[in-house]
Amino acid sequence: QVQLVESGGGSVQAGGSLRLSCTHSGVTYDSRCVAWFRQVPGKEREGVANIDRVSGFNFYTDSMEGRFTISQDDAKGTVYLQMSRLTPEDTAMYYCAAGPYCDRHITSADYRYWGQGTQVTVSS
Repeated sequence: QVQLVESGGGSVQAGGSLRLSCTHSGVTYDSRCVAWFRQVPGKEREGVANIDRVSGFNFYTDSMEGRFTISQDDAKGTVYLQMSRLTPEDTAMYYCAAGPYCDRHITSADYRYWGQGTQVTVSS
């Protein structure tokens, strides 16, 4: 069974950085792609970036590229999201998800497995 556990969230001041981690286990053919999403209460879940665990190829939502970087350490079974130049608008619950393939349109419906999320709060 695929399990995803996020960590690394917290509170940071605007302009600061955080690195989120998603440790995955039990991954199979239908969980080749790992993605990060974020969600603010009352709004839809928003795709941030994804990465193909086999090829390392990745996509970013246009508004995220440049400040956010997705990477992986396959030996540790971990996918990272490095976030920099954070603003209060980045405040959200960040989720890790896994699905069968990576697409440039990072849509929650494509991901079957989800972690519990880690909260990121950016103060001005």
